[in-house]
Order: sequence, then structure tokens, then C-alpha cells
Amino acid sequence: MNNLRPLLLLYILLLAITNVFSQKNLDKTLKLFNKETVPYITVQELKVSDSIVLLDTRKWEEFAVSHLKNAKWVGHKEFDIDSIIAQIPDRQTPIVVYCSIGVRSEDIGEKLQKAGYAHVRNLYGGIFEWKNQGNPVFDLEGRKTEKVHAFSKYWGKLLKKGKKVY
Repeated sequence: MNNLRPLLLLYILLLAITNVFSQKNLDKTLKLFNKETVPYITVQELKVSDSIVLLDTRKWEEFAVSHLKNAKWVGHKEFDIDSIIAQIPDRQTPIVVYCSIGVRSEDIGEKLQKAGYAHVRNLYGGIFEWKNQGNPVFDLEGRKTEKVHAFSKYWGKLLKKGKKVY
């Protein structure tokens, strides 16, 4: 047993370093691509929040593989602010936008802010971080799934948990 202790400690250390490295990659990527014009909400904050409207800003194909429970698909290129205004007339409604990691969702969040929505937040790390922290995602039939659309091999490197679909 004593011989295993150093190996166990080394394994734990390697896991910790991997998690820190992954988080640093996510942090760097978001700083590179986002302007932080839409305030972030963390996975932990979102998990304890009630009565928030979730808007998925990814492609339909990505949403169809999996999404956060009760999320509404709005797309990115297909996004239509008039449709949102019709569905969510109260501009004080808390809204969280998300995509794979939080880049496309920032664009949509900006459009919502411009339309007068006062409480728009961007999920930090998107569905990838949601899944990386062990939270459930759902398919179109509302069943839990391990599948997450990884968008591309490049972006998929940031998805550490779940089954990647391309």
C-alpha cells in the first residue's frame, strides 16, 4: 500500500494540473475572441438560479444533439430579434445566452441588450463548461445524453467530458 501512495499522489497532481491547464485554455480563448460586453454568469451561478430564460445560440444541428434543459433554440445567423420580442415581451426578464464556449452567444447577447433587454448574461464556457463540470444535457426528446456537438476538432479540445459529436 505504501508503494501505491506516491503513484496516487502523482495521479492526483496530474489531474489538478490538467484541470488548471484546461481552464487557462478556456480563459485565454475567451479573452482572445470576446469583448466582455455581455456580463458572464458561471455554471455554478446558473445552477442555483430560477426563472431564467435560456437561449441556445448554436446551429440547429448542435442544439439537436444536446442542449441545456428547457433552453430555446434561437441560432446565431438565424437569430431574429422580432421573434424574441414576441416570445419575451418583458425586457426585464433574466436571460442567459450560451453556445459552445461563449463567443457566438456574446454576439446574440449584444443584440438583446441593444433591443433593451436589461438582464442578459453570457454563460462562461458555454455548454462545454456546463458539461465539463458534470451537468446534464438533453436531446430533442428531453432525454439525458452524454453527446455534445463539439463544433469542430479545434474547438472540441475544450470539451473534456461527454461524447463528442461532429
